[in-house]
Amino acid sequence: MGLHSTPQRVGISRSQPKAGDGMIRALYDWTIRLADHPRALWALAFVAFIESSVFPIPPDVLMIPMILARPSRAFVIAGVALVASVLGGLLGYAIGAFAFEEVGRPVLETLGKSDAAEAFNTRFNDFGFWTVLIAGVTPFPFKVITIMSGWTGMPLATFTATAILARGLRFFVVAVLLWRFGAPIRDFIERRLGLVTTLFLLCLFGGFLIVRYL
Repeated sequence: MGLHSTPQRVGISRSQPKAGDGMIRALYDWTIRLADHPRALWALAFVAFIESSVFPIPPDVLMIPMILARPSRAFVIAGVALVASVLGGLLGYAIGAFAFEEVGRPVLETLGKSDAAEAFNTRFNDFGFWTVLIAGVTPFPFKVITIMSGWTGMPLATFTATAILARGLRFFVVAVLLWRFGAPIRDFIERRLGLVTTLFLLCLFGGFLIVRYL
């Protein structure tokens, strides 16, 4: 399952973390270095797994340079990220369901989301499918949704199916774009993919509403 990435630092801009955030910067740089590791696929699986529950850096940071180094393995890389991310999401769900006060709340506080959690609790499951789907394909921290899904008691089957759909859409869109266009599409993926997928989901949601009420 190893993947030798040649040492090309073409995969991601170092401008993502905000200046002055030393911890995030250190984690970001550590994640970038993993792309050059002989066992980069295992490293990707690890990052994708923990990102779904506690880790602040998205697996895209690692995926992009890996795919640019080995375009022929783009879909294998995306598949590994998908499986690991969904499994990590189940861990986040379990944290929310069984250890919210001990683990879940501190994670949300670190992300600055704890104040909104209480107010969001009563409405979360009314839009559970769409909440998980949108969070899974946009830059919104997926771990917030996995933890809150367990905390609010979202049906596990609904959560799992939606997580697979959302994470699959996100990772395979990145893989297809990089496989087809290579490095020139990198800036688009890093800076604008979240916006584009958000607009796509809004259009999809609008279409469902039209079909339902017209």
